[in-house]
Amino acid sequence: MPLILGANSASGGYDITNSLRFNSGSSDYLNRTMGSGNRQIYTYSFWIKKPLNATTQRLISVSGSGGSEGSFFFDTSDRLGADDYATSTGYGFQLRTNRVFRDVSAWYHIVLAFDTTQATSTNRIKLYINGEQYTWDNQTTQPSQNYNSQTNINGNALAIGRDNVSSSAYYSGYISDVFFIDGQQLTPTSFGETDEDTGIWKPKAYTGSYGTNGFYLQFKNSSSLGTDSSGNGNTFTVNNLTSIDQTTDTPTNNFCTANPLINIPSASYTNGNVTITDGNNSHKTFYSTFGISTGKWYWEAQATGGTKYTVGLSNILNQSSYQQVSGTNLIVGSDANSYVAGDAIGWYFSTLYKNGSTVASGLSTIVTNDIMMVAIDCDAGKIYFGKNGTWRVANSTTFDSTQNDTTFTTGQTYVPAFSLESCSWNLNFGNPSFTIASGNTDGAGFGNFEYAPPSGYYALNTKNLATFG
Repeated sequence: MPLILGANSASGGYDITNSLRFNSGSSDYLNRTMGSGNRQIYTYSFWIKKPLNATTQRLISVSGSGGSEGSFFFDTSDRLGADDYATSTGYGFQLRTNRVFRDVSAWYHIVLAFDTTQATSTNRIKLYINGEQYTWDNQTTQPSQNYNSQTNINGNALAIGRDNVSSSAYYSGYISDVFFIDGQQLTPTSFGETDEDTGIWKPKAYTGSYGTNGFYLQFKNSSSLGTDSSGNGNTFTVNNLTSIDQTTDTPTNNFCTANPLINIPSASYTNGNVTITDGNNSHKTFYSTFGISTGKWYWEAQATGGTKYTVGLSNILNQSSYQQVSGTNLIVGSDANSYVAGDAIGWYFSTLYKNGSTVASGLSTIVTNDIMMVAIDCDAGKIYFGKNGTWRVANSTTFDSTQNDTTFTTGQTYVPAFSLESCSWNLNFGNPSFTIASGNTDGAGFGNFEYAPPSGYYALNTKNLATFG
């Protein structure tokens, strides 16, 4: 059962407040024109939380004349690669990892450090992942000594999130705390450190200089997402990204999303895995990245493009085996024998199911643009459903802890679950992909919800799990 908890999200003294969520379907990217800088020595540092795409995705692309390009990317096998190509001379270097990157729930810190003046070839382009150096072990063609790359050529265009030459290979995922240091080959300790208590690699404040073309992107200004905070004024042009793409899902506070590692036929995961779509005309169930067993939690989901939706909860983690059959309707809560060992609960269409049995029928139908509300009390084993601001059992906008929809077994681990057929859910664990009119946070100040979470109920993120879980 490939559910991965976001355990590498840590903080302590230094917090990253924002990330930027890219979506390939809307051709999101940032770009700016470079000035003259050091073409041999420089460093990139950034954090990413990636999708599972198995397509080429450019993280960084520097385009020059006639199709020349330097790039850093994921290939179709989810491996990292770095290339530099000049139309007059061909490839200056080509590097790949054997390691694949398929953890969709956790944040990776990546440092790419260049110094082609180094006498030892393997010291010229160093790759660090979560504070540790990784030796290029697939393609290993390092640049020649004193090689001049496409980066830092006056007039070349630098893009974050797409291939700048072909206007393709768009990135779909999150990126945060982006640094470019012109003129220095740095190590990860300039940007991060190991947490003394947990042993987890975590961000820290950068205190060094930036060089002529250096920049620092924090994504704090929702009306100017490409703002450079280095003091150099190397601000980026924003393309197709809007304020809704500014998120609080960061390396120091990791939020729950849908989990594409549980493969569903004909499913797609977009907007940083907070939009799930089924085009198979066969009801399937989707699961999330965080498991919960204690505490009180709240999330929302917006229905889009159809009528056959289910929102609920599943203890899929407690099963010894799991199977989701292609062409078979598997609706969370409606069939205990299909995919649960204990409790599963779901509001499907106009019926509330628990573990294969009907709890309530004649409910109002879930239709396009409805925003569903779910509150879970793991300690008491109670679940509450609401729609468009009204709690179902209480039939009131005021939350009443005595008016729960049904109960479930405590002491087990559950995940938020969603079913759909030929339609989409926009999930909101605190960073929505849809427009929020109200803008409510939980009691700890986290999240961006359409409706106020009940008192004592919290958004699913690592800070809240550490405090209230």
